[in-house]
Amino acid sequence: MDGDVGEGKGRTRAVCAVVAAALFWSSSYAVTKEALADVGPLSIGAIRFTLAALLLGIMLRVRRGGAGRPGPRQRRLIHASGLLGITAYFVLENIGVELSTASDASLIVAVYPLMTMLLELAAFRTRLPLPRIGGVLLAALGAFLVVRNGAEVGGGDRWLGDILLLLGGLVWAGYNVLAKTAGRGQDALSLTYHQTVAGAGGFLVASLWEAGDWHLPGATAAALLAYLAVACSVGGFLLYNYGLSRMTSSVAVNILNLVPVFGVLGAVVINGESVRLPQVLGGAIIITGVALGMIERRTLAEPRVAAADRAPVG
Repeated sequence: MDGDVGEGKGRTRAVCAVVAAALFWSSSYAVTKEALADVGPLSIGAIRFTLAALLLGIMLRVRRGGAGRPGPRQRRLIHASGLLGITAYFVLENIGVELSTASDASLIVAVYPLMTMLLELAAFRTRLPLPRIGGVLLAALGAFLVVRNGAEVGGGDRWLGDILLLLGGLVWAGYNVLAKTAGRGQDALSLTYHQTVAGAGGFLVASLWEAGDWHLPGATAAALLAYLAVACSVGGFLLYNYGLSRMTSSVAVNILNLVPVFGVLGAVVINGESVRLPQVLGGAIIITGVALGMIERRTLAEPRVAAADRAPVG
């Protein structure tokens, strides 16, 4: 009886951890939009991920045990994945948010899991089940409604921002495929640290483009940048991996469908943005498409994942 109660509490903590991670990650769009008023998009990335790399480095030093250091070839792959998934992706995201809106970004990011799934299917030459085809088409329709609304309301700049956000999804998909190979034998903390170091280095070089506009950020912008580094880059990762170690991956990914919902709420509350019906409709269609696209994967993968979840967590 006591074991069942303890197991129930553990499940509840795991779900709360993943929900908190979704909340942190979804708020990053609205927070970045506010920080852009004082700091350039490339400089935001450089500051955010340099701080995150320092924090992760301290955590890696303090922690005992864990995976060994990656070899030279694996380190090159890890650094390449960091440049792709951090530098390239967040350059597109930050510039996209600057040109578009935080609410558009929150809705468009919901289609990223399906982009990743499609690239994985192409890379590993697996067959696409019928429910996934329907999910992909639905998510594409939802993304089209969001982008079209942005073009009608915000003109060319917002449309370009939405397109950059969609391109960011393709880059993120490429990162996921590369990270599968690069991260073999490395635990999450070690892998994320090495990726973040490479991504921060890429951003430091890219931010030189904005060197003429560099200035000491105000107190509000500094607080927002600290939030992005500590809560979104480090806290979100730790919370998500805590929850992921105590639940099946399909459940964790489904919980992340809360990201666009939280993101739109953040855009309304933090940025004072107004959300139009086509955005809401497009976001709902995207989430439906993502859920439909995962149905077949859940039914096929759940027994294997469940068995893995019963194994001891290192």
